[in-house]
Amino acid sequence: MKAKKKTLWLAFGLLCILAMSSLPVFAAEEAAEYVPKMYASFWSLVPPIVAIVLALITKEVYSSLFIGIVIGGIFYSGFRFEGTVLHVFQDGIVGVLTDSYNMGILVFLVILGIMVCMMNKAGGSAAFGRWASVHIKSRVGAQLATILLGILIFIDDYFNCLTVGSVMRPVTDKHNISRAKLAYLIDATAAPVCIIAPISSWAAAVTGFVEGEDGFSIFIRAIPFNYYALLTIVMMVTIVLLKMDYGPMKLHEANAIKGDLYTTPDRPYANAEEDVVETKGGVIDLVFPVAILIVCCVIGMIYTGGFFSGTGFIEAFSGSDASVGLMLGSFFAFLITIVFYAVRKVLKFSESMACIPDGFKAMVPAILILTFAWTLKAMTDSLGAKEYVAAVVSSAAGGFMVLLPAIIFLVACFLAFATGTSWGTFGILIPIVVAVFAGTNETMMIMSISACMAGAVCGDHCSPISDTTIMASAGAQSNHVNHVTTQLPYAITVAAVSCVTYIVAGVLQQFMAAPIVAAISLAVGIVLIIGVLLVIRAMTAGKVETE
Repeated sequence: MKAKKKTLWLAFGLLCILAMSSLPVFAAEEAAEYVPKMYASFWSLVPPIVAIVLALITKEVYSSLFIGIVIGGIFYSGFRFEGTVLHVFQDGIVGVLTDSYNMGILVFLVILGIMVCMMNKAGGSAAFGRWASVHIKSRVGAQLATILLGILIFIDDYFNCLTVGSVMRPVTDKHNISRAKLAYLIDATAAPVCIIAPISSWAAAVTGFVEGEDGFSIFIRAIPFNYYALLTIVMMVTIVLLKMDYGPMKLHEANAIKGDLYTTPDRPYANAEEDVVETKGGVIDLVFPVAILIVCCVIGMIYTGGFFSGTGFIEAFSGSDASVGLMLGSFFAFLITIVFYAVRKVLKFSESMACIPDGFKAMVPAILILTFAWTLKAMTDSLGAKEYVAAVVSSAAGGFMVLLPAIIFLVACFLAFATGTSWGTFGILIPIVVAVFAGTNETMMIMSISACMAGAVCGDHCSPISDTTIMASAGAQSNHVNHVTTQLPYAITVAAVSCVTYIVAGVLQQFMAAPIVAAISLAVGIVLIIGVLLVIRAMTAGKVETE
């Protein structure tokens, strides 16, 4: 027995010595930054491409995103099991959930869900629906009102998606507009409007990426060249006025007119409407919380930019932290709304507190998809997707100068589509554009920066793993894959016309001043988009897609 104990102690001692002697080795390995073999190669874009393709084919977004994440982990670890598991969960999922910016967005999302639940229980949503049914008397009017509200709420795309969705959903439901169509209208007035609004979180992001130049001035001058954003607005209004739809959206709208707002059996938000109370509350019980939410979020954003420390309003907005600002603003709006409802006696304090778990549950699908999308982005970042695309663009910058805005637009589209992030695309491409054109061809620099922004928004608009696309689905309470598949043909149409418009602008800039180039190219784009829609309407008249 003693011999066995001695042997065990000896073995334990040897293990301790080995462990201690291996510490310097591990420290050395950690000191030398690990670089995967597939770093900065085309393989870095394979995980998001696989996830997107699977989501579109299977129409199941959770497993598709997770498979893409696992593939990214496998590539990063060099096909080692332990390395894959640790990278996926520790560096990926846990990493994105412990990121302060991401957590701020999730808190904002949850508070918005709670406030929507409170507005429903107080009867504000139902009262607004009744008011709108008197003043908005047609499907066209309901859609135009949604577009108008989306354009007016230009502060931030997340805020836009959730606010417009909660306000307009009762109205569009009343006029039998499909949830997929509502999601498209929300999504198309989120990022595309924010990217042409000087006072927005997006303007602040772009300004920060233009190093060595007057970023805000460049952003203002780039607005007339942001053809995708401008033509998307033209596209929406034209489709609504022509009363036309095509692709999968046509089926969703046809079913909605018959009373089925969802088309597919999967209705993740269908039970959320069960809490709507129609016996109490007035329009003010929806308008006041939304208005106070806007005011508080604006104050929150300029606070993070140092406005109350003496910084100017524009500078404060440009330097704001959207995550912290929206989180703080929504929290104080939530507190004020609780007091407001208690004073009006439409919702007791205990009833407001009961909305907290209900509001959280309503946002669980969006939170899950966002978490997986952020994790997938972390996988592509660790594989050097940014560096790969930057190298490709830099090598192509020397030739095809006239076509460069169109090429940058397409590269930005692909990168934002594959990674699901517009801001990441800005960070990769804008510094390259500035380095290529600064001090040589200012007009081409402005056009190329605008093409980068437009392409990033386009790719973000199309991508199933984009946080803005996910938020639009949540705001409309639509099945996420339904939203992606119905929106894709519309976004591709505008992207194709925008690409042609950038080619026209690239040719004209050799002979004309920048403002004239912007005006002529935009006019060409508007004529093309309306012409293409008229042709599509003639070709698809009477035809309905089937699923």
